Order: sequence, then structure tokens, then C-alpha cells
Amino acid sequence: MSGWAEFITAFIAFLAAHMIPMRPRLKSRLVTMLGRAGYILAFSLLSLGLLYWLLLAAGRAPYVEIWPQAIWQRWLVNIAMPLALLLSVLAVGRRNPFSFLGRADGFDPDRPGIIGLTRHPLMWALAIWAGAHLLANGDLAHVLLFGVMLAFALSGVIGAEIRARRSLPDFHMLARRTSLWPGAALISGRWRPRGAPSVMRLMIALLLWLLILQLHQPLIGVSPLP
Repeated sequence: MSGWAEFITAFIAFLAAHMIPMRPRLKSRLVTMLGRAGYILAFSLLSLGLLYWLLLAAGRAPYVEIWPQAIWQRWLVNIAMPLALLLSVLAVGRRNPFSFLGRADGFDPDRPGIIGLTRHPLMWALAIWAGAHLLANGDLAHVLLFGVMLAFALSGVIGAEIRARRSLPDFHMLARRTSLWPGAALISGRWRPRGAPSVMRLMIALLLWLLILQLHQPLIGVSPLP
């Protein structure tokens, strides 16, 4: 299988896998079989594997240029990726009642941490990744790939926000020092960072960024450097 056929097949497989969380009966059966932690691990590995296949398939698809690549676009990706990684690392494992699987127990609305920057840090990190790569890859296959990923991330932000407003009876109390748009609560003065971020998390974000720089070309086939 090669060319557009592989790209379309990989895309369908990726989208089909991400229908699982939207089907409560199927998801509940999988959680019963694997346990909650096992389900999250299995779904994460499946998503990463299918995303990697999709990225490779996009690179092997026929090249149809929509816009040319400029050097500033490659610089944009190299500026955006550390920000997306840092946002992700600071958000993983944090109590977040506003996420799709979030619960309010254990969340301190007066000390929301990274959730004060935005209620949906992981979705915004995905949007930064997809948006930066969309601008830097102007061929048809990658425009479709990253365009869909950007739409998926932004719709996830909207969907999670709607769910939180509907399901959290004390939403406004919990959200008083947070914002939907990244940085809005900081600019308005409703949220101020308390203390420096965890050194361990900063080191993890730095190591991930360096690892991606080193492995991008051997794994994806393209150097990320300008």
C-alpha cells in the first residue's frame, strides 16, 4: 500500500480509534476489561502508534504544493514546540475538573496552578503543535493532516468547556481564577503564578524537546531545524 491509499487508510484508522471515547458502552466495556489505568495506557499507545503511522503516510503521499515553505515557518515550529511541550508537561497529572475526564475533588480554585493559565492546557498544546506544523507544511497531505488535528484540538477545547459548564454545578466558583483563552486570567489579574514551576517538570520538558530534535529526522524523515 502506498501513496494516497495508505494516507487515507491511516487517517480512517486514526479517526476510528478516537471514536472509542465517544461511545460510552464500548468505552465502559474496555475499562471493565482493562481497568481505568489500563484503558488509558492502551488508548494512549494506540493513539501514538496510529499518529506515527499517519505522519509517515503523509510523508509518503504524493507531493501537491498548496503554498511554499519559508524559513520563518520553520523557525515558528522551533519556537512553538518548546511552548507546547512545556504546557503539556506542566499539565499532565494535575487535577483539572474542566477536562473531559476531570473531577473537582482535590482541585483548589485559589491555587489552580497551570490550570489558571488555561482550563484546557493539553488541548491548547495540541493546537499549538498542529497550527505551527500546518503553517510549515504547505503540501496537500500535511495540510489535511494538521488542519484536521488543529480542528480536533479546538473542537476539544469547546467540547470540554461545554461539558464542564453543564456538569459542574459550581463551575463559576471553580473557574474564578482560570480562563478559557490561554493567558486571559493572567492579563486580567484574576490569576497569578504562585512559586516557580517544578524543576523536575522543567527538566522533563527540556529533555523531551531535545529528544524530539534528535529523533525527528530518523523517525519522521525530516530535520526540524531551519
